[in-house]
Amino acid sequence: MSSYPPGLPARSTPSATTLRQRLAYLRGPAVPPRPLDARALAALAANPGCGRRALLDGAGVNKTVLASALGSPASFGQSQFAIVRGNSFEAKVKGDGGAELLRLVHEHLGAGSGAPGADARVPDLTAAGPEGRAARTALALREATAAGREAGAWTLLDHPMLALEVAGSPAYLEPDAVVVHPDGRWTVVEIKSFPMIDGTADAAKVGAAARQAAVYVLALERTAGKLSGAEVGHTVLLVCPKDFSNLPAASPVDVRRERAVTRRQLERLTRVEDLAAALPEGLSFDPDRPADELARAVAAVDAAYAPECLAACELAFHCRDRAREAGEVTALGRSVRGELGALTTVEQALAAAAGTLPAPAASPDGDPTAAALHHAARLRAEALELAAARPPHRAPETPACPC
Repeated sequence: MSSYPPGLPARSTPSATTLRQRLAYLRGPAVPPRPLDARALAALAANPGCGRRALLDGAGVNKTVLASALGSPASFGQSQFAIVRGNSFEAKVKGDGGAELLRLVHEHLGAGSGAPGADARVPDLTAAGPEGRAARTALALREATAAGREAGAWTLLDHPMLALEVAGSPAYLEPDAVVVHPDGRWTVVEIKSFPMIDGTADAAKVGAAARQAAVYVLALERTAGKLSGAEVGHTVLLVCPKDFSNLPAASPVDVRRERAVTRRQLERLTRVEDLAAALPEGLSFDPDRPADELARAVAAVDAAYAPECLAACELAFHCRDRAREAGEVTALGRSVRGELGALTTVEQALAAAAGTLPAPAASPDGDPTAAALHHAARLRAEALELAAARPPHRAPETPACPC
């Protein structure tokens, strides 16, 4: 008996119904889609080879609920203290009509434009619903671009709403700020609460902020394409607390590479229909289903686990446990996975080191990675034998004190 919902053919495929119906069935009949945000899209771009995350995010599956149903709940996220501290710092940076924020933008990215003065514009972006706010933001960007070119005015958009099409449906994104320069350039501003010590911040955190800002840049480019004279800057401004104070410091961050990676991932997400079509009949990620059935459903989609996923994906603990059970070398990190080449399991790597790994049929000389591992294992064994054969080292005796 088919487990497809009433109204769909017994052997329905995505080509026989709409993509939206297919994704709704994957989520579960009573589960609303979880909208994608910039943080989720940035995390997806950080691991572009993971089909599991691409499908689940494209289908709007709530991975937090799914991880709990699988018995591997996610335990990461910002603490309440960090959220309060971040909100307090952002309010300070944007205080007084955004004067300090505009000064930082002009100082670091405002070459060729006059300094912002008291006439800087901060339009009201209030509207009903995300669609209304996105439309109001688009109008404000159009007006700000015209005002900048005609009167040389600077404009600060505080928490604008941007729309970006993902997997055939709009995702609504809310950057911290967008600044419109007098020359028509649009600059994304990311405000973070981690410190910038001696002008340098933690590289991993800066990378995550750059990937998130790249999503906003892509969304702005969609809007700028409909306006003449608008240009989206590929250098965003990262604003953080200076040293250990609450004073703001800023640094430009080039996000062209992150933008390119994110754009490729979004293009792949638009083909989520192909990923869904390859799934077995009746598969669903409905959290109300038994845990063993959910585990089989998740296992049916290929994943690309890496330890970095623990800080970015709600299913990371589940994927880590499965990778360890299968002995996959991805659990040891991307660098180890890259070094081992065609050796995809720990068992294969150990067999290669012991010299018992059979040579591939297509390569009579064997895998060069396996040969290198075997050579390294022999050198290690010889070093241990030499160390065991040497007499134990004794420290010279200290002569007794003549007194």
